[in-house]
Amino acid sequence: MVRLLMLLLGVDYLRTRWKALAWAGALSIAVGAVLFIDALDGKLDFPIQPFAWLLLLEGLATLAVASTGIGGQRTLRYAKGIAFSVAAILVLAERHHGHMVLSVIFGALFLADGLLQVASAHVVRFRTWRLAMAGGVIEIALAIFFIQPYPTHYVGTVPYCVALGLIFGGWNMLLLASRARRLAGNPGLRKDPESASAESNKRRLTTWSGPPASDERALTVHVWTPVGSAKSKAQHQPIIDRYIAAVDRDGVISTGHAALESPEGIYISLYPAVEIDRSPDDFTRLLRATQENNVSGRFQPDYPTESKAWCASTVQVRIRNYDAERLQNFWHDYRQNTTYNLTYRNCSSTVARALDAALEGAATRAWTRLGGWWPLFRLLLTPELWVAAHLRKRAATMAWTPGLTLDYARAMSMLADPRPFAWATVWSGLAARRSGRESR
Repeated sequence: MVRLLMLLLGVDYLRTRWKALAWAGALSIAVGAVLFIDALDGKLDFPIQPFAWLLLLEGLATLAVASTGIGGQRTLRYAKGIAFSVAAILVLAERHHGHMVLSVIFGALFLADGLLQVASAHVVRFRTWRLAMAGGVIEIALAIFFIQPYPTHYVGTVPYCVALGLIFGGWNMLLLASRARRLAGNPGLRKDPESASAESNKRRLTTWSGPPASDERALTVHVWTPVGSAKSKAQHQPIIDRYIAAVDRDGVISTGHAALESPEGIYISLYPAVEIDRSPDDFTRLLRATQENNVSGRFQPDYPTESKAWCASTVQVRIRNYDAERLQNFWHDYRQNTTYNLTYRNCSSTVARALDAALEGAATRAWTRLGGWWPLFRLLLTPELWVAAHLRKRAATMAWTPGLTLDYARAMSMLADPRPFAWATVWSGLAARRSGRESR
């Protein structure tokens, strides 16, 4: 979350506000700690009923405007609305079973995430895999804490969750403030101060009503999904064939592919110079992010050449609000090294890094006219921020795959090209219909 906020807001924006962020983070941690300790004795001073009503109101409001979303945004809103509403109803029921169900749900989520993180870190062995394993163990410990009844017999489930949210959120704000204070700019991304100043003075749209039109200049992320790029019909394996790999009827593994294309002529598509044997017997060994799995790679010249030699990309994600100069600087440095590694330096990780370079400061550019704290608040209120942060975490502990890159690009497109708030969309629609009726 910290790196994502620094990326979208830019270091310059955050450096002038680091003291306020640090104080807010410290206050959040203090309040969270007090709330957690208060919940341990089973006698809650926390106003759980008003909190549940607010949660229910937010859930119902999200469901009411979910239909205004586009594509994945609509699905995300429905999921959020249902989750908030169910959780609020379970709390308001004031029954032991409701609190127990919530505890089991939260515990199961922590347990699944912790086990996945430990397992993936053990298999992939990326640079900070030991730290990731420690984080996974902490999540497993939290799962056990939620599932077992001691000390409040599940009555403290909601206060525990709120407290942990405040503590982790405060810690992230402290990290954000600390890094913003120290850094003069995002490493590896050069930017001319004069051109940056001129760009910040441009008048920009605050929101866009939808994705870019076909004739509109935009950055394009091309994704070949594992199923869509399989040589023959793939066996259906839910989740696995979406995010990891697909196996066709001949037993050949397809991991898919990702590339990035800009209107300025940049095309970033890393591929092994010699096809890697991805038979089931060797695939596990190749997942290790170690030097012995490094091979020589090559960059494809352009999309027409690659698509003609293989096939057209399965899905495209297009983004208006990007920085062509930062992308050019990234590409100039990155292409000097053609090393390919199936786990830590593959086509998908290359596209994710290029996308990060192109979208640095996107939120600040989009909301130039608003200024102040609004860009930060607007980001924190956007569900896609949390989705993108979770995808980055999952990719860091496992590996970037075409499926993860596709979801990440979709989430980042909603952050870089922000849409109007759902309530604003509904209100404008109602106002337009009312105006139409009055004009008849």
